[in-house]
Amino acid sequence: MTSVDAPTDIVAQVGGWDVNATVFLNRELSWLAFNARVLQLASDGDVPLLEQVRFLSIFSSNLDEFFQVRVSGLFDQAAAGVTSPSPDGRLPGEQLAIVRDVVRSLVAEQEGRLVRSIMAQLAAEGIELVNWHDLTDVERTGLAERFRDRIFPVLTPLAVDPGHPFPYVSDLSLNLAVVVHDPVDDRQLFARVKVPNTLPRWTRAGDDHRYVPLEQVIAAHLDELFPGMEIVEHHPFRVTRNADLSDALDEADDLLSAVEFELRRRRFGRATRLEVGSAMSDHVAELLIREFDLEASALYTADAPLDLTSLSEVADIERPDLRYPAWKGVRDPRLEADDEPVDLFAEIRKAEIVVHHPYESFSRSVVEFIHQAAHDPKVLAIKITLYRTASNSPIVDALIQAAERGKQVAVLVELKARFDEAANIGWARRLEQAGVHVAYGLLGLKIHTKIAMVVREDSDGIRRYCHIGTGNYNHRTARVYEDIGIISAEPQFGADLAHLFNHLTGYSREIEYDTLLVAPDQLRPRLEALIDGEIASGRGRIIMKMNALVDASMIEKLYEASQAGVDIDLIIRGQCSLRPGVPGLSERIRVRSIVGRFLEHSRIFAFHNGNGPGERVTYIGSADLMGRNLNRRVEALVRVDGPRSQHRIDEIIDVGLNDDRLAWTLDGDGVWTKRRGPAAIDSHVRFQHLARARTNG
Repeated sequence: MTSVDAPTDIVAQVGGWDVNATVFLNRELSWLAFNARVLQLASDGDVPLLEQVRFLSIFSSNLDEFFQVRVSGLFDQAAAGVTSPSPDGRLPGEQLAIVRDVVRSLVAEQEGRLVRSIMAQLAAEGIELVNWHDLTDVERTGLAERFRDRIFPVLTPLAVDPGHPFPYVSDLSLNLAVVVHDPVDDRQLFARVKVPNTLPRWTRAGDDHRYVPLEQVIAAHLDELFPGMEIVEHHPFRVTRNADLSDALDEADDLLSAVEFELRRRRFGRATRLEVGSAMSDHVAELLIREFDLEASALYTADAPLDLTSLSEVADIERPDLRYPAWKGVRDPRLEADDEPVDLFAEIRKAEIVVHHPYESFSRSVVEFIHQAAHDPKVLAIKITLYRTASNSPIVDALIQAAERGKQVAVLVELKARFDEAANIGWARRLEQAGVHVAYGLLGLKIHTKIAMVVREDSDGIRRYCHIGTGNYNHRTARVYEDIGIISAEPQFGADLAHLFNHLTGYSREIEYDTLLVAPDQLRPRLEALIDGEIASGRGRIIMKMNALVDASMIEKLYEASQAGVDIDLIIRGQCSLRPGVPGLSERIRVRSIVGRFLEHSRIFAFHNGNGPGERVTYIGSADLMGRNLNRRVEALVRVDGPRSQHRIDEIIDVGLNDDRLAWTLDGDGVWTKRRGPAAIDSHVRFQHLARARTNG
C-alpha cells in the first residue's frame, strides 16, 4: 500500500497557527484546523451549492460544541488556577487567547463566504436570503398576517427592572435584546424576547423561494409586543454555556439519578461565549456581559445572522440539482434474495461478513441481523451496547420484541454519552419496562465499544453470532458516517465477546482475550507492544486510521518508531497533535485527513509484522488514540483474521492513502494542505463505485 503525494496544485491551506517549541501540536488548535477544513468545503466548486450551504451549517454546529465542551473546560481550568501546561506548553489562559483569535478569523471567513459568494449563487438559482428591508410591500403585508397568526402567540417578552430580574437565557437560544422608551415616565427599559425554536428560522416570504430570518420578522413587529412603548433599539444575541457533565458522576451511587440531576444542572451551566449582532450598542453589550458574568473577551460580534447552524433549513430545500446525487447504501450480495428473506445466520456460518457504511446499507445488514435474531425461535439471547442511537430506533424496537417473545435480552446503555444523555435515559426506561436486562456500565468508565452478540441453538449446538463495529447502533447517522462492521460466527471471537459482556454486567478481573484488544486494561500496552514489534523487525510498517490522535505517550511511541526506521501512514479525520515529517523526529511519518460528503469515522490499526516477521495483523474497532479512549472508556478492537475481510480492509486503506480530491496532508508546523492530484480519486465516490460493483457481481 503506497500513498500518492506527488507535487500538484495547491487547492487550499489551513492551520499554521500553532507556534511552539515542543514536539506536540496543540489539541484545541488542531481541532480548529479540522473545522477549517470543513469550512473549506463551502468554497469548493466541486461541492454542489446547497451542500456548500450545509457545510457552513456544520461548521457552526461544530463550533458550538467546541465552546460548550472544550472552551468551557479551559475556562474552568483557568478559573481554578491550573498551572500545569498542556503537552504543547501552554497554560489554559494562553490557549483561550489564541483560540479566540483563530475563531474570530474563521467566523469572519465563514460570514464572508456566505455574504459575498453563496448568497449571490443562491439568488442566481432562485433562492434568496434577504433582510426585512429588502421585502416588497406585498411580502411584508403577508408576513405581518403570519406574525399575528403564528408567531405572536408563542412569544413572551420578559422585562428587566427592579421587579423583574434578568431572565434565564438557555444555552444556544437565539434572542432579541430590546430597549424601549416609556413616554409616560420617560424611562428607558430593557427586555428580552426569545426567538422560538419551534418555528422555522428562515421564514418564507410569499410563494417564491425568498427567505427572511425569523428574528427580523419579530423585530419589525415589536410595537405589537410592547404596545404604547417606543422601540429605541433591538439586537440579536446568543449565549453558549458549559454543557459538559460533572466528574462527580464517576463516584455516583445511582448513576441514572445522578445523570438526570446533571442534565438539570447543565441548563444553568456557566456562560462561555456571547454572540451579538455587530450593530449592538456598547451599553447593551455591556449589560449582557455583566448579566452573564463574562469577560469582554468572550464577546463575538457578527455581521451575518447569528446561529448559522440554521442554514441546514436552506440546505434541505427541495432542489436535487443543487445537492449530492442521492445515495442509498447497497446490500451485500450475500444478503440479497430474489423471493424470500435470506437466512442471515446461515450466511454468517459460511464466512464472516464485512460491511462498510454508508456505502453498504446499515439497515439491511446490522439492523436486519438484530431483527432476524429477535424473531428467530432458535435465538436464545441477545446482548448489545448502546452508546448513541436514533429516535424511533428499529434496533431498540427489535430488542423489545425479542424480550416480549421470551428471549434473554441484555443491553448496556451508556448514560454519559455527551448530548445523548436524556435520550439514553428514555431508552433505558423503555427497555426495562419491556423486561430487558439493562445495565449502565462500570464506575468511572464510559462504555464506548460497539458490540452485539446473538446466542442461537443451531442443529449442531449453541453458537454465538457477533457484530463489532466502529460506529454506533444508529440507523440515521449510519447514512452519513463512514464506518466498518464485522458480523461473524467465529468461535473464539464469540468466546471473547461473551467474556467482555460478562465483565461489563458482572464482576471479573484479568480476562485474557484472543481476538480482542480491550481498554482500559489491555489496549494501550498491546498497541505499544505492536509498535515495538515493528521497530524490532527492521522493516517496520504501520498504518492507522482514526478520528483523533492526541495522546502524548502514543505520539512519543510513534516518534520512536519513526526514528527506528518504521514507515508510518496516519489517516486522521480530526485532531492530530503529532508533528509529521520533522527531520530526526518524525521524518518517516505521513499524516492525511479526508473530509467530504461522509464523515470519516472508522478506526483501523495495521501492523505489517504484528504476528511475527512479515506476518501482518490488523484490528478495527471503536477507539481513537486519545487519553479518554485508552484510559477512561471501555473500548474494543477486534483482530481481522479472514482473508476476504482483510482484503476489504486493505481496500479501504488503499483508497484512503491514494485519495487526491478530498485528502489534506499535515506538515510539522501544523499546516494542512489540500492538493489536486493526477489520480482524481475521491474516496467517497470511489467507495460508491466499489459497492455497486460488488452488488452487480
